[in-house]
Amino acid sequence: MQIDPKLATPQADAVMAARHSVRAYLPKTVDKTLVDELLSISARAPSGTNTQPWFVHVLTGNTLNQLVERVCAAFDAQDTSHQPEYDYYPVKFFDPYLARRRKIGWDMYSLLGIGKGDMDKTRAQHRKNFEFFGAPVGLIFTIDRRMGKGSWLDYGMFLQNIMLAAVARGLDTCPQAAWIDYHTIISEVLQLDEHQQVVCGMALGYADNEATVNKLVTERAPTSEFVSYHS
Repeated sequence: MQIDPKLATPQADAVMAARHSVRAYLPKTVDKTLVDELLSISARAPSGTNTQPWFVHVLTGNTLNQLVERVCAAFDAQDTSHQPEYDYYPVKFFDPYLARRRKIGWDMYSLLGIGKGDMDKTRAQHRKNFEFFGAPVGLIFTIDRRMGKGSWLDYGMFLQNIMLAAVARGLDTCPQAAWIDYHTIISEVLQLDEHQQVVCGMALGYADNEATVNKLVTERAPTSEFVSYHS
C-alpha cells in the first residue's frame, strides 16, 4: 500500500503529538469491536523474527471491578509483601533522569493542589492507578518469561502502537507500570499460567477533558540533549 508522504507525515505527527497520559475518564463504554480493531492494527508492530511476544488481557465489567477491589484493598492495607517482579526503574536515580522524574511529579501535584510532604493526598492520587483512573477498560499485558530482552523491546513498540491507534480513534490511554507491584493478585484474578509475566497495565477510554489532572502538559528534552550526529 502506497501512502503519499505529503499527506501521511502531518497526520502521523499530529497523532504522536496528541498522545499523552490521561488520568481521568468519562463513564462511557468502549465498544468491544473498537478495542479489537485497535489491538489488531497495533499487532503490526515489528518483532524479532516475527515472534510477536505480546499477550493482552482486556478487562471490563465484573473482572475489572474484582481486580480493582483486590488490589486497592492490598494498597490500603500497605501490604509490603507485594513487590514488583522486575526493576522498571533504576535502584537509585541520577541526573538527568532524577530531575525529569521530579519535575513531572511536582508539575502534576502542583496542578492538583497537593503540597510537598502531603502524603495522604499523594497516596490517594497514586491509588487511582489501581482504579485504572476510572477508565471503562483496563488492559494488562503479559509476556512469556522465557523470552529474552529483545522481546521486551518489541513489546514497547507494540504498546506505543496501541496508544497511537487509540488517539487516532478518539480514545486515550495511560500506560501504568504501577500494576507490576501486584502481579501475584493479577495472576490469581486472571488465572495466568506460570510462564506469563506481567509487563504493565494500561487504562483505555474516553478522556474527561474537564478533569484538572488531564490539563497536565509534560515537557520533552530537546534533541541537543539526546542526539549525537556522526559524519
